[in-house]
This record gives sequence, structure tokens and C-alpha cells, in this order.
Amino acid sequence: MKPIRKAIFPVAGLGTRFLPATKAMPKEMLPVVDRPLIQHVVDEAREAGIEHFIFVTGRNKGVIEDHFDRQFELELTLKERRKHSDLKLLASDLPGPGTTSFTRQQSPLGLGHAVWCARELVGNEPFALVLPDVLVQHSPGCLAQMIEAYRATKQNANVIAVEEVPADRIHQYGVVGVGKTKGNTFAITQMVEKPKREDAPSNLIITGRYILQPEIFDLLGTQEGGAGGEIQITDAMIRLAKTQPFYGVKFEGRSFDCGSKVGFLAANVAYALARDDIAPAFRKEIEELLGKK
Repeated sequence: MKPIRKAIFPVAGLGTRFLPATKAMPKEMLPVVDRPLIQHVVDEAREAGIEHFIFVTGRNKGVIEDHFDRQFELELTLKERRKHSDLKLLASDLPGPGTTSFTRQQSPLGLGHAVWCARELVGNEPFALVLPDVLVQHSPGCLAQMIEAYRATKQNANVIAVEEVPADRIHQYGVVGVGKTKGNTFAITQMVEKPKREDAPSNLIITGRYILQPEIFDLLGTQEGGAGGEIQITDAMIRLAKTQPFYGVKFEGRSFDCGSKVGFLAANVAYALARDDIAPAFRKEIEELLGKK
């Protein structure tokens, strides 16, 4: 079986739910505490052993590319001011030369289309797909857990991160059916996009992390538009499941849907409380605010 060396990050979305903040700034650059959303998920991928980071961008997303590059004026100023800890931080976040690639999704045709846009950069090997809207707070990270499960299959399989949700929210997500289970990994028997509560095969939803085989690209290239006229990744995965095995991983950790305002704010609180340098003072501020309600 081939190792997982590359990861795709779809970052071409408009971020309309965060207007006006995202009018001039990509939503992926919104900070969770002091790190942009996109940096958090790249950190997760790096921890999992990913070597090549592929960003599918759109118009007005150049600041993401700049973020993963050196800024000599800033570095010079920090050096002159002897801010060595800040310099060290910037250096540790910087990807190695040649390890990042950027390609354009020129039309907003859905997640499946964004993945297809990266086909030439991925080539004929399995890859990870990481949605920046979803943060998972845990160590080891969600993707590292998935890669461990992928290796355990000892075959060129596809792996999807899943988590439980209340029954009244099932209709908002892609849902999987559960087959033979071993530990936190199970064979996926079916995938249904946004089913009615009574039709859902389980309460396990797809949660923004995937390991996919390269055959998905051919399917995406011929995939017809689904909901909203967009090319849906789930539709292509359902077709791929007819010829290749799919596994679900019930990952450890708390997920945050940072595509929503409430999820984004909750992530900021959770990540701040996990920081030894600011948690005590921040907790006092929260307690004072809640005490006034």
C-alpha cells in the first residue's frame, strides 16, 4: 500500500457567513486565538506526516500564499528588536522549500470540483483531504489517527473521519452505515447525503477529514452536478465504494465547525482555555461575563 504524503486544502470559498469580516480577508485566515484557521489544519497535517501541502484557492486568496512564505521586512524588524522567540515561532511555522503548491478553482462548482482541480499535483497516489472549516482539538490529531487506521487496513483503502451527532441534526450532514467494527474503525456499508432522520443508516456523520485513493479523480471528472448544481465529493465516493473499500474512523477529540459563527467562537474559547499562558486570565474574564448575565 502507498503512504499518504500529500494533503489537499480547499480554500476557495467566499466565506459569506462571516461578512463583512471576510470581504477583504479569506475566512481561512480568521484567527483562532493567535493562529489562522488554515495554520491549525496545516499543523494537524504536518503532525500526521504530510510532506506536500496543496491549496486549492480562488480570487482574493493571495494572502494565504503569503502566509506560508517568508516576510523579510518583518523578520528584519524582529531581529533588530531582538524578538528571538517571535522569529523562532515564524520559522517553525514555515513549510520547507517546495512543499507547498497552489492551484485555482476558477468557478465555485463545489468541493468535489475543488478536489478535482488538484489532480495533477496529487498524481497517482492516495492523498488526504482536509477541510479548514473543521478544527479537531486533540493530540494526536484527527488526521494522524486516520493514517494509523489506514495503515492497519494493509490495503489501498479509503478512510473517512466520523462522529456522532444528535438525531435532530442528522439531516444536515453526510451519514454513513456501519459494518464490521474493530476498535474505533469500521467498514462503511453506505453513504447518504443529508438523509431524513428516519432514513439515516446511523447517527455517524462525515466530519471534514478524508483519505482517498487517486481513482476518485476520474470519477469527479465525469461527476454530474448534485445538490445546488455543485459537484459533490460524497457522490463520487459512493461510486468509488462500488469498487474499493471505505472505512470510518471514530476519532478522539472535540470538533468545531468553524464555518458557523457559534462553532468559530466556541473554538476560540476552547483553544484559549488550552493555553497555559492565557487560560487563567481568560477564564476569569469568562466567569465575570457569565456572572453578569
